[in-house]
Amino acid sequence: MSTETASNILPERQAKPKWLRVKLPTGKKYTELRGLVDKYKLNTICTSGSCPNMGECWGEGTATFMILGNVCTRSCGFCGVKTGRPETVDWDEPEKVARSIKIMQIKHAVLTSVDRDDLKDMGSIMWSETVKAVRRMNPETTLETLIPDFQGIEKHIDRIIDVAPEVVSHNIETVRRLTREVRIQAQYDRSMGVLKYLKEQGQRRTKSGIMLGLGETREEVIETLHDLKANDVDVVTIGQYLQPSKKHLPVKQFITPDQFKEYENIGLELGFRHVESSALVRSSYKAQKHIN
Repeated sequence: MSTETASNILPERQAKPKWLRVKLPTGKKYTELRGLVDKYKLNTICTSGSCPNMGECWGEGTATFMILGNVCTRSCGFCGVKTGRPETVDWDEPEKVARSIKIMQIKHAVLTSVDRDDLKDMGSIMWSETVKAVRRMNPETTLETLIPDFQGIEKHIDRIIDVAPEVVSHNIETVRRLTREVRIQAQYDRSMGVLKYLKEQGQRRTKSGIMLGLGETREEVIETLHDLKANDVDVVTIGQYLQPSKKHLPVKQFITPDQFKEYENIGLELGFRHVESSALVRSSYKAQKHIN
């Protein structure tokens, strides 16, 4: 462990540092969208996940929607989504999501999902149908798809490539050494392979995200950035891990703003098209910037 990392190891139950405090979302656009979400009972990750950037993203016309239910077949140690046996697939969901995007007048939509290892197609058909429905109903809206690994099965990944979202994102989440503990059923090399395959098959823009504060070292973060670049990823987001509940993995470090800035500079020096790196960055933060 590096000296820099060791110096930030947390005593138990330490208060969050000042740079993790956020103002409540405000503004005319946010108020309008919040009213529409409540009125039509629209399902966004922004609200259900209490995202700290909700006001900023909504003000810029960006929102994130989760498909395929809210129960995941995996039990990652960092994630607050419920684990268990998912409900039956709702084949009306593509139209519901597309309608929500239209009602909210979203300029750039991010789609994500739980893992559906219980399904023969891993949920990839629903993914494809949702993108098609959004395109039909919202032809001016650009799209990012934050996909699971589909167990690395190429025919499922191909369904995403075939509908050509402006950005396809798959998060590596953490460094190689911590993957088994943090992501459990996922594999570091398999996720890298998904990102590589997307680019090899012609996907124009690919993206991945890393959480910090789980016990990784500076050297491991830099190694992960090198691996992402070697697999031709265009955009990287780097943010602070925050423990969803006492049942989840504890925060080992709060990364300082200076450390985040260093990782941003390293990423840009490596040649990534965009690097978003700060404590409050989440996968879809400033997503609309990443389509160009």
